[in-house]
Amino acid sequence: MTAEKLQKAMIDAMKAHDAQRKEAISLLVAAVKKTAIDAGTRDNIPEEMVDQVILKELKATKEQIETCPASRQDLLEQYRFKLSVVEEFAPKQLGADEIEKIITEKFADVIATKNRGLIMKNVMAELKGKADGKLISEVVAKLCK
Repeated sequence: MTAEKLQKAMIDAMKAHDAQRKEAISLLVAAVKKTAIDAGTRDNIPEEMVDQVILKELKATKEQIETCPASRQDLLEQYRFKLSVVEEFAPKQLGADEIEKIITEKFADVIATKNRGLIMKNVMAELKGKADGKLISEVVAKLCK
């Protein structure tokens, strides 16, 4: 996802008078711009940076849903809508089967050690941004049994 596509999606939401969608996308645009400024790449924002910011927002939104009290249905609806919008822009994540295949093919020598810490260190470097960390951890735990 490029920053320009994100900006265009926000403008499209504004033109459609979809305030809730515009707000969700606007939060993503602001987070991308802040991260780019902090990294010193304000004018030329790399796609990897945009994807990392989107994944970070995705994780934060999921945590908001998990921690929101059940009595606050209005907030839960807002968070779920925001999650659906953020998921539209998030890069495709690998599934458990794909993760297991990559680990067994590329890290067979490391898996043989049965050292979960060493395996996670190597695997996370390879799969960062491509798969959820919790899912990777579960697959590694299954392979280390």
